[in-house]
Amino acid sequence: MTTEAVKNERGQRRFRVGHVVSNKMDKTVVVAIERLVKHTAYKKYVRRTSKVKAHDEGNTCQIGDNVRIAMTRPLSKDKKWRVVEIIK
Repeated sequence: MTTEAVKNERGQRRFRVGHVVSNKMDKTVVVAIERLVKHTAYKKYVRRTSKVKAHDEGNTCQIGDNVRIAMTRPLSKDKKWRVVEIIK
């Protein structure tokens, strides 16, 4: 997954692509973001997963969907991302 920065009237936004692992909350989904990191000793690439909560206004995301999320202002204690589009 690549990091994209888009210049608009609000400044630069960070975007990530991940897949939905939970949609049990109201207007919130949990998105798993995978990245590859080179192991320091063995020089092999290892998958690292981060799980973030993202705002889904219409409750449209389903488990397994690939989504693009954008960083936004804090919406709650844990929620600092919002769903931009469902890629699937």
